[in-house]
Amino acid sequence: WCSKQFPPNHMKHPFVDNLRNNIDMANLANAQSLLTELNSKVDAGDIEGGKNLLSQLKIAILDFPVESIDFVNITISALELGVLLSVADDGDMESFSRNLAQVKPYYSRTTSSTDRKCHILGLNLMHLLVENQLSEFHAELEKFTPSEASHKYIAYPIMLERQLMVGSYDEVLRATSEIPDGSYSYFVTSLMQTVRDNIADCLEVAYKTMSVESAVKMMRLESVKELMEYVEECRDDWIVEGGDMLCFQPAVGGSKASDVPSMKLISQSLSYATELERIV
Repeated sequence: WCSKQFPPNHMKHPFVDNLRNNIDMANLANAQSLLTELNSKVDAGDIEGGKNLLSQLKIAILDFPVESIDFVNITISALELGVLLSVADDGDMESFSRNLAQVKPYYSRTTSSTDRKCHILGLNLMHLLVENQLSEFHAELEKFTPSEASHKYIAYPIMLERQLMVGSYDEVLRATSEIPDGSYSYFVTSLMQTVRDNIADCLEVAYKTMSVESAVKMMRLESVKELMEYVEECRDDWIVEGGDMLCFQPAVGGSKASDVPSMKLISQSLSYATELERIV
């Protein structure tokens, strides 16, 4: 009796389907409009306006039909712009990581590899490189196709990592003037600081004294003033003599063989062996 009065759940309902389609089309048109406006805000450098629009889009994404490729593409574009906004917002790494984590699952639902996708994944590599998360860096490399790995946005951080691994700091500093996009500037600035710290560590070990001009040249700084600022902020143990000579404090000596209490360790080991023998 019930089956005659009410159609089974699996049967089509034209009115309901048409209503759902109309709602989806309206949502799609609204999302497209918001995405276009968001893209304009990002291009114009309007960070606050872009963040407000991104929030609206993320709310709209919650109601997107999961099976629609049109909505998937809008979601990917919105989250990619969110990543770029995070970098532009004085390097908001918390927001950067959040948007990146949200967009990655959507990449697996598309087979295409766009310039924007390579751009976002290249920025992720730069972030991992700056944070010295090298195991994660190499894990990400395994996911790229050969064409993606050779893309300028991804090839750049790969090249930097290789130069860092072999200690070619001069090449790294030279490459910082050849960034593939302005959004890389934040990470490059942080990387330059790390490289200069490494160079400074080497100078301390290799030299007792060095002229200020030589230090400026070796650390790829712009002027003596910039070097003095670096010394004041990061190397307060460096001594500047006569305004033109740097004196490095002798490095703290590492442990020598004579510093190891060998007789005490031997005595303890023998004592442990004796006790074990008694137990057995």
